[in-house]
Order: sequence, then C-alpha cells, then structure tokens
Amino acid sequence: MSHHLDDIDRQIIHALMSDARNTSAPMIAEGMNVSAGTVRNRIERLEDAGVIRGYTAIVDFEQAGGRLTSVFMCTVPADERERLALAARSIPGVINVRVLMAGRRDLQVVAVGEETSDLREIARTLSGLDIRIEDEELLQTELHTPYSRFLSDDTRQSVVSDTVTLADGTAVIEVCVTDDAPIVGHSPTKARDEGVLSDDVVVTSIERDGSIIHPVDNTAIRPNDVVTVLPKESSEDDILGAFLADEDEAPPATS
Repeated sequence: MSHHLDDIDRQIIHALMSDARNTSAPMIAEGMNVSAGTVRNRIERLEDAGVIRGYTAIVDFEQAGGRLTSVFMCTVPADERERLALAARSIPGVINVRVLMAGRRDLQVVAVGEETSDLREIARTLSGLDIRIEDEELLQTELHTPYSRFLSDDTRQSVVSDTVTLADGTAVIEVCVTDDAPIVGHSPTKARDEGVLSDDVVVTSIERDGSIIHPVDNTAIRPNDVVTVLPKESSEDDILGAFLADEDEAPPATS
C-alpha cells in the first residue's frame, strides 16, 4: 500500500534527492515555511513508511582507481525474479540489482571490477544461478537528478501543503502558517470570535516542531505551524486569508 505524500513531504524528498549529505533539516525548513522539527519528524515518518529507504554515496568507480562498471541485462523466470535478484545482489562486486516488469531483460545487474577478468567472473556466477545474460555493456556515464514533479510551480506551494477531497465532497486543507498571518497568536476559538476565521471552519490538528497537538481550540496558532482545517461551507480562498500574511494572500481561484 502506497504512502500518501503532501507538498511538505514532496519538497523534503526533492531536497534530499538533490543533496542529502549537505542538506540539513533547518536548511530544508527555511524555504518551506515550516520548522526544522517538522522536517525532522516528516523525514522519520517517510523512513518508517519505507518511502525513504536509505542514503547512499554516488561513486565514480573510474575515478576510484580506474575500476570498470558493467551493466548485465538478464532474463529470469517471472516467478523467480525476487529470489534471483537477492541471489545476484549477494555476488561480490554487484552493487545494484533492478527487477523490471518485463518478459525479457527483466533483471538488470550493475557490477564493478578492477579489471575485465573480475567482470567475467561475475558473469559466470550469474549464469551459474540460472540467470540468462542477454547483453552486457560497460557503463560510461550515469547522471542523477531529483524528481522534478515533487516541486510545484503553484505560487501557493509554500503555504498550502495539501488539499484532500473526502467522499462527501468536503475538502480537508493542510496550511503552513506565515509569519504575519491574521490568525497568529489566536486560538481557533478566539479567531472565530473575532471574525478572523469563519464559524463553520474546524481546525482538526496542529503540527508544530514535529508534534501533533490535540485538541486545539484553546491553543494559540504560531508561525510555521502546519494546520489541518476542515472548511465545511467556507471557500478555500476565504480560509487561506486567515493563515497568510496580507502580501502573501493567494490569488482568486480561476475556473
């Protein structure tokens, strides 16, 4: 079962894919209008859910002592893919195994050797596992880039992290509170009393510094809080006006 990602999750993953080693939680948070604690909590949740499976160094093996990197395109029985992939991964010199949803060439094995004899030995070991090698190529260049669609061009991306529509058509909105938003310093109850927040709007939770706060009716909302809102009858733009500074207000919705 896949894990639902909101805009905060996607931006965190994009930043980590760009440069996990030199990207800290405070650095990610600075450009997202959330706290470093929230970023750390989200990273932990993504790791626990198996979305982020680990962090690894990208090595240029040609620069590392002139080693050779080869890609073996292999075919294995469909019902043996996972078992043979694990077996291939255990071979000394193999650094990556990809299982593809294909009839042929459904297993790709990336291996490193100090010389061609090392790669020939890996090929013999693969064949001994009943893995049929269809082709083999030396890897010249491998380029990595973060997944671009995890970033949005939406002008409100730093404010609205997610909107989910329920079965009855109600939208649940997750909002990142800006520094000078009208609701800052107000509890949801006080905000409704003073007309900052519509009477029908329900604040269901506040994510602050990595912790979820319940209940929230008497809790003052702070900048960088990630607030989950059930709007009921109010429009999204009306709700956002409470959580955004005047100069950052979202443009009117277009049809």
